[in-house]
Amino acid sequence: MAKTTKNKDAADSFEGQLAHLEELVAALESGDLRLEEAVKTFEEGMAISKKLGEILEQAERKIEILLAKEGGGAVLKPFDPDESEE
Repeated sequence: MAKTTKNKDAADSFEGQLAHLEELVAALESGDLRLEEAVKTFEEGMAISKKLGEILEQAERKIEILLAKEGGGAVLKPFDPDESEE
């Protein structure tokens, strides 16, 4: 059962989602999907793309927090998306 959890974690990771998105793009580009399947695949790809974009934005904000840290040493402050920007 641990192997199943490991596979799920890999699929849920940024890299796993990106690999899945690439598979969807390849399927769409092949032209072998029926119209209904192509639309469903496109919708799934758009959802994954949005999720990946959000993950990248969060990573960028974390880096900005590190770079803007006053007093010299960089300290990682957890990013809170609900926290107002100053």
